[in-house]
Amino acid sequence: MSDAPKKMVVGSMVAAGVVALAAIADLALGIPFSGSEHTFMMDILFIVCAGIVGYLAYDAYKDLR
Repeated sequence: MSDAPKKMVVGSMVAAGVVALAAIADLALGIPFSGSEHTFMMDILFIVCAGIVGYLAYDAYKDLR
């Protein structure tokens, strides 16, 4: 079996981590998305969604071993 599924799962983990870091940076420092009153709620939702995607990717990675 090829390593393509594992690479896809790891890629989704990395993408979820990048989204979570960007949202946390926006909450803490006001960069890169500051300037709107809606960004606080969106940051919270981004963090929650990144956590869900990260968990699902971790669970899928365990199944691929």
